[in-house]
Amino acid sequence: MKSKKVIVIGAGMGGLAAAIDLARLGHQVEVVERAATVGGKMRQVPVGETAIDGGPTVFTMKWVFDGLFEDAGRALDDHLTLLPATILARHAWCQGGNLDLFADRDASAEAIRDFSGPEDAAGYLAFCKRSASIYETLRGPFIASQRPNPIELVGRVGFNKLGAMWETAPHQTLWGALGAYFRDPRLKQLFGRYATYCGSSPFAAPATLMLVSHVEQEGVWRVDGGMAKVAAALKSLAISQGVTFHFEADVERIETRNGRVSGIALKNGPAMQAEAIVFNGDISALGRGLLGPGAVPAAKPVALPQRSQSAITWCATATTSGLDLAHHTVLFSDDYKAEFQDVFARQRPPQAPTIYICAQDRDDACTPPDRPERLLILMNAPANGDSQTYGPEAEVQAQESAWDMMASCGLRLSVDHKQVTTPQGFNALFPASGGALYGRANHGPMASFQRPGARSGVKGLYLAGGSAHPGPGIPMAALSGRLAAARLQADFLAD
Repeated sequence: MKSKKVIVIGAGMGGLAAAIDLARLGHQVEVVERAATVGGKMRQVPVGETAIDGGPTVFTMKWVFDGLFEDAGRALDDHLTLLPATILARHAWCQGGNLDLFADRDASAEAIRDFSGPEDAAGYLAFCKRSASIYETLRGPFIASQRPNPIELVGRVGFNKLGAMWETAPHQTLWGALGAYFRDPRLKQLFGRYATYCGSSPFAAPATLMLVSHVEQEGVWRVDGGMAKVAAALKSLAISQGVTFHFEADVERIETRNGRVSGIALKNGPAMQAEAIVFNGDISALGRGLLGPGAVPAAKPVALPQRSQSAITWCATATTSGLDLAHHTVLFSDDYKAEFQDVFARQRPPQAPTIYICAQDRDDACTPPDRPERLLILMNAPANGDSQTYGPEAEVQAQESAWDMMASCGLRLSVDHKQVTTPQGFNALFPASGGALYGRANHGPMASFQRPGARSGVKGLYLAGGSAHPGPGIPMAALSGRLAAARLQADFLAD
């Protein structure tokens, strides 16, 4: 088989996975990345004399990466040390109450029984059963497959399994569905937060996202050495397959000839020819013309009202007291609905935010280090970083809201060093996104079908990353890259 010259734009999870598969299939693959290293959103932020994971902090769906490595004749466990988590997350509420969720379902049920009573414990077990059913229905036909339309999805699941399709509950909101399982409103907040894993509101996202609970029960891992090790492992695998990398290589435009891609022009380097291109960036950059007029038909940009959440993050070294942190800790306000109204309707950082903290030096024993510890502190924010200026005053207001919220849950910080990133900063890192960290918000029953598939509107140009199917998150972005590689290969063989 004659090989193709393929360029992959962007060395995030989707781009790396696509490059690995395409090189394994015998193609000449070059990856161009405008940053100095791989990872994309999986970035490390220098703070003082250390570095802190400033992007994804949770490793799940290990089977995705096992498959990627095994298909290339390697083993993931030879490249990456993964530490299974027994505590999934610690949760606290400003109105009172603390609750740990565990990898062991029965241990979580017992903790919920102690927290809010036997009815909610029984509801949790029923919720787990429902989430497993939804996940098993959608894993093969939707998550790990080329993007279908609704009719195709029903056909893939099987017309004899319409009951299973109905159980995925796309026409019911996640928040509405949770009322059938939990009486305690704090538990509705806890499990409603699964919508934020794809940057969405539980009051608008479909109940289908209950499946996230089962994903966590299948396994959550900490990565020895930090999340950047995941990207480094994929880079090493890519090089072993013959992939060439070009860093600090900023693409000015995608070149086309006769309606088909022909290569790229770099802002700071020579032109590069290609027979196919995989774009691993926010799809809005294509539709808004940031990569030249020839790429505009590739994908429609996501307008502000349809964007997922952004965030304001603080990567900090600090000494903590009061509330004992786990590796993952979530602190909830007392008015969850107001938070999402602020973010999506009022387009402002929430006045009473939920706060997520990753205490990166803590393991399952939750023991703090004997030095200031490394923390990623995150609050949700609107994805208006391309239109809203986040100056010093806005940063101070956001920090006051976040620190007040932590204090109301009993957590006190003495900060040594910190680096803040606002939606404006995320938009600079990921152009045309507005700072949206998850592409399109998953709002409404049809939202999952509105993400573009692997094949774009320009011949020879393919899409990967969290703004394409099957969606955001480390394993989903990796799957998008594999799907892009598979689509490109199928089109190549059909030509």
